[in-house]
Amino acid sequence: MRDHNVYQPLNTLKSIVDNVWIVDGPLIRFGFGPFNMPFPTRMTVVRAGDDLFVHSPTALTPDLKAQIDAVGRVRWLIGPNRLHYWWLPDWRAAYPDAGVWIAPEIRKQANGRIDFPTHLLEARDGYPWDGALRTLPIVSRFMTEAVFFHTSSRTLILTDLIENFEPDHVRSWGMRLLVRLGAADGFMPRDMRATFGPYKPALRRAIETLIGWGPERILLAHGRWYEREGTAELRRAFGWLLE
Repeated sequence: MRDHNVYQPLNTLKSIVDNVWIVDGPLIRFGFGPFNMPFPTRMTVVRAGDDLFVHSPTALTPDLKAQIDAVGRVRWLIGPNRLHYWWLPDWRAAYPDAGVWIAPEIRKQANGRIDFPTHLLEARDGYPWDGALRTLPIVSRFMTEAVFFHTSSRTLILTDLIENFEPDHVRSWGMRLLVRLGAADGFMPRDMRATFGPYKPALRRAIETLIGWGPERILLAHGRWYEREGTAELRRAFGWLLE
């Protein structure tokens, strides 16, 4: 894992704005053969009253659990797309009373790892967190990614729709080249774009919806997140689609 710098400190609750935190987790490797890349991981935690919404859970360490328990009660565990589920069983074991909400393809992708009751992220509303967060499932041929918007802080929570690997966090020149060629430096990666095909008009409408929400900041699962001017960053990142 020497070809990527992580976002220290790891496994630590970091306050972003009132009632919103992130946790930078360990590196994982994703890809095939020579295109196998190290990915930094990131979880987002949102508090609604005393309840916690945990998006794309990362590794659960004892210290992190103590930090989480100090700010609220874990109520909802979220697997936002088919690639973000690995640590859900650990969190569900630690918080058996929490509801688990997953993207439609996760159970098949997990090959038996998700062997407990779950709910599907298929609708735009009707969720127990609707008072604090808007939900928008975005569908392609490969997967559904559920996007969330914390209305009071104007924080948009994405998973893989934008990846933003910073050159100075990717040590290997070969990996930096892959990032640039794959448009994983602040855009939707090219391999993901290819999965939309006939869903591209629906993707455009979805991005226009996100822009209409007027986010101030955008939290991402991989790479540098956007602290300000989130709406402008959406227009830039999806300029290839909106033009």
